[in-house]
Amino acid sequence: MSELKTKDATYVANTYARFPVELVSGKGSVFKDENDKEYIDLGSGIGVTAFGIGDDEWKSAVVAQLDKLQHTSNLYFTEPCAELARIICEKTGMKKVFFGNSGAEANECAIKVARKYAAEKKGEDYYTIVTLVNSFHGRTITTLAATGQDHYHELFQPLTQGFVHAQANNFEDIKEKALSNKTAAIMMECIQGEGGVIPLEAEFVKQVAEFAKENDILLIIDEVQTGNGRTGKVYSYMNFGITPDIVSTAKGIGGGLPLGACILGEKVQDVYKPGDHGSTFGGNPVCCAGAISIMNRLTDEFLDEVNLKSKFIFDSFADFDGVENVTGMGLMIGIKTTKPAKEVVLRCMEKGVLCLTAKDKIRLLPALNIPMETLAKAVEIIKEAISE
Repeated sequence: MSELKTKDATYVANTYARFPVELVSGKGSVFKDENDKEYIDLGSGIGVTAFGIGDDEWKSAVVAQLDKLQHTSNLYFTEPCAELARIICEKTGMKKVFFGNSGAEANECAIKVARKYAAEKKGEDYYTIVTLVNSFHGRTITTLAATGQDHYHELFQPLTQGFVHAQANNFEDIKEKALSNKTAAIMMECIQGEGGVIPLEAEFVKQVAEFAKENDILLIIDEVQTGNGRTGKVYSYMNFGITPDIVSTAKGIGGGLPLGACILGEKVQDVYKPGDHGSTFGGNPVCCAGAISIMNRLTDEFLDEVNLKSKFIFDSFADFDGVENVTGMGLMIGIKTTKPAKEVVLRCMEKGVLCLTAKDKIRLLPALNIPMETLAKAVEIIKEAISE
């Protein structure tokens, strides 16, 4: 491990405060380190390995595609790209999909669609995007500007112009910001993940959706972390009874390979013309083949199981000593403890459970198919770490 740490420190950009664990292999929801110690995985690569490590169905789909064709440019047709787009549109009722490689790219695409739509329909000065304070939309210069957290902005000025931030769950603030600017779109996460796993209030979400529709302002829902079954629905906005104009997603859709998607509703389905946007690797047939295996398994019956596991976690910590509150939805859960969250996470790691943090909370993003007995074991270890 010391040799690996030295190599990493010497050659890898110093952007990550890594935990002192070398992960070597794994299966399902269990990792092994270089000493063969096992860890129950409750982070899933920050919501990426939706069906766990080395999932057989996902791996079979990926390997089968590798044996056919690993890549071609978007100058040609490939079946996995078109089939994945069809599945997404049929599951959502949306109309078209642009594929990229990450959540930030999906959000960049959504922003470009919104600005082109507004410029063509209202005028070129209608480019403002209203987002929420405490939001997180990515790490490019533009998606940092969209992110409503000042500390992400400090070192990278000037950011892309044309973004204003309104208070979450304050409809009057959203309305005032949108009407006092020449606004193209309102962009928000239904659950602020990096902001502390905080769901928006249902009434607020519905008010924003209605206001946007009445004023021909596009509604963009960022589903990068919340999407693809994570919240007990295919996409989190479905829990709120709204229909966005644009949905961005990534992370879990690829199952472990890089894939992002910008999903376009009826109003904006034909905004892009050839040459308006592109991605060298977007719609890669191997990534799309893996994603097809993910999306096809997000049935109502499977999502019912996700919600049962969610209820188990919420019930387990609801009145537990040392826990102040539990937030989130589905298998995207934040636990606020009286002890510092990082301290609890480190203690869990020592005991063989890998958790995440979000702000001052322990963040749980287990694989959607984590076995209940494995989840129960992990919950007991987290309780021990909180109590010690």
